[in-house]
Amino acid sequence: MTDPSVLVRSLWFAWLITWWAAAFWSNRTVGRPALGQQVLFRAFAIAGAVLLFGLNTSGRAGGPVLWTPGLAAAAPLVAATIAGFAFTWWARLTIGKLWSSGVTRKAEHHVVDTGPYGIVRHPIYTGLIFSAFATAFVPLTPMTLVGAALISVGFFLKARLEEQFLRGELGPDAYAAYARRVPMLVPWVK
Repeated sequence: MTDPSVLVRSLWFAWLITWWAAAFWSNRTVGRPALGQQVLFRAFAIAGAVLLFGLNTSGRAGGPVLWTPGLAAAAPLVAATIAGFAFTWWARLTIGKLWSSGVTRKAEHHVVDTGPYGIVRHPIYTGLIFSAFATAFVPLTPMTLVGAALISVGFFLKARLEEQFLRGELGPDAYAAYARRVPMLVPWVK
């Protein structure tokens, strides 16, 4: 196995390239909240990514290295990162042409509650949060942990904005039953 931090960074890069390549496979956007409403979640996510990746080299800029996983510990962390990405792709394929990188309403938008959307309402965010925390431990520094936490806050804020927006766009009844039945980000936690 190569250096686990290099391997995990390469996995993120491969995920990002394939994710954006698939962005062309989407219905046209027919509504979105004001850009100002989207600034906060984006700021948290970007700050988190900078701390998770920008300062996660040797640990010098990210603070002291608290733990460097050996081969036996790195393998499950790499597997957890891959599992998080697999969950995002399962969600992406399930939601199909309704996907968007921002908070939007697409043409023919409706509530999707099958596949991973029957486990959590925001499986893409759940998968990315899971991968971010696995990445934070390769190696673990104070900044990588804070970075994963900030990414989590960013996706939580985005999920709340998205739900508020879709309730307004699709009608509160269309989303309410789904929200009562399926947890937001953490399976089995209402």
